Amino acid sequence: MTEQILLILGGIGLFLFGMKVMTEGLRDAAGGRLRRFLSRFTTTPLRGTVSGAAATALIQSSSATTVMTVGFVGAGLISFPHALGVLYGANIGTTVTGWMITLLGFKLHLGTIALPGVFVASLLTLLAHGHLARIGRIVAGLSLLFVGLDMMQEAAGTFGDLLTPERLPSGGAWAQLKLAGIGLVITVVMQSSSAAMALALVFLGSGAISFEQAAAMVIGTNIGTTVTALAASVGGSRTMRQTAVANLLFNLGTAALAFPVLIFGGGALAGVAGAAGAQTALVLFHTAFNLAGTVLFLPVTHHFAGVVERLIPEGDAGLTAGLDEALLKDEGAAMDAVQASIRRVAGVSFEALGRALAVPSDTRALAALPGKTGPALAEIEAFASRINIPEKRPEAQERNAALLHQLDHLARLNSRLGVRSMIAVVLADPELSRPARYLGELLRRVAEAGQAGPLADRLDWVEELVKHRSKRHRRAVLLHEHVGLITVNEMFDRTDAMRWLKRVTHHVERITHYDRAAGTAGPGAP
Repeated sequence: MTEQILLILGGIGLFLFGMKVMTEGLRDAAGGRLRRFLSRFTTTPLRGTVSGAAATALIQSSSATTVMTVGFVGAGLISFPHALGVLYGANIGTTVTGWMITLLGFKLHLGTIALPGVFVASLLTLLAHGHLARIGRIVAGLSLLFVGLDMMQEAAGTFGDLLTPERLPSGGAWAQLKLAGIGLVITVVMQSSSAAMALALVFLGSGAISFEQAAAMVIGTNIGTTVTALAASVGGSRTMRQTAVANLLFNLGTAALAFPVLIFGGGALAGVAGAAGAQTALVLFHTAFNLAGTVLFLPVTHHFAGVVERLIPEGDAGLTAGLDEALLKDEGAAMDAVQASIRRVAGVSFEALGRALAVPSDTRALAALPGKTGPALAEIEAFASRINIPEKRPEAQERNAALLHQLDHLARLNSRLGVRSMIAVVLADPELSRPARYLGELLRRVAEAGQAGPLADRLDWVEELVKHRSKRHRRAVLLHEHVGLITVNEMFDRTDAMRWLKRVTHHVERITHYDRAAGTAGPGAP
């Protein structure tokens, strides 16, 4: 019996490892296209549901879909109600694993065929590059998954009297709740609802548990998959905590729908199991109650979002809200968070400089700027340094480079804004005051919009104007000092002010330029 227990544990291990390898391979193969599809198509909760289901079915990971979505919300690409639609869809998409196990693993018996598949996939992974290597990882993961499934089936068939339906709770609502609790614990221990579902299907196929018992356990696995996300969200960003709580409430709602069907509709479910097979009926039940929950929640998504936002109110997160450790699992979501934080710091800096260059000049916000932006920039830099970009991901590498350049120019801009004495000299100079005030007006508008957008071209023009006027005005200042119209100190003040305005304008233009470059490579690309 010890051998069978070790065999089933080894099967679970191979299944989990195969799922991980396959998910990573599918995610690498999808690349940025999946992110762009998810961010663009999620314009309503209904479309979010469809895109969330499709994305999760494609990459076989609801947690990866959720992390991407949290990054989109933090970056302002989609709203929280739309993200809830993706959450509903992810719960539907994750049931595809059960169908794959049932149709391919049990009905077609691919476990034996998977062994040579592991050999071929290992050769592709070791010897090939690019798309072939990714295909190798996907095939390797899928093959290991089916090999692990075969091992679990072999071990479960020899359990004999150790595990039978009579040894587990049965009959009545309380027994169903106990079984759901068992499913929840198994899911939390294995950190995978797909593995828990596979285990339930294996034991159901071997006759170790009845259909009703397996169905109750599956309801528990659906709730158990939210516990991991809930624990991971503790201490995370507000969006991550809201998403985890919303996922828990949604799955509790679907469980509330599934339990009455299981308790009072046992005869109908038994009929389906007799006609289609117990394992197929179990997967169908899993899909059906997730679909039913989605149909129930979709019409009230905005109200549901309001409830969650009241449960997790917005705190004083500062300029670096959204820099969540969990987002580092997905480099795209992490870069979304970095770009959103950079935009907030740039917005505060632009607004402070815009007020200082206005008429009348107000430098109070500029004086308070170092205390706000200094710690925020340090935190963003520390977070950005931990983003790991996989090899042969040129789009992601270009976007990351653009964000680092933008961060560098933002730090340089804030350093120059610390020299506030230059502002009075610039505004007092007839040649420099006009472009400076025009720059201030543009910066106030950019700060209001949250990003440069169509104003970026005007910033290019302002930079050229400042360069031209500074070059021409420098000669005039030197000439005025030469003929004695101004003192040497006044000459140095004016030339320093010219240089300051030119560098400030350059940093502003570069910040908006790299914001567009990072956006072009990101999910919100036009």
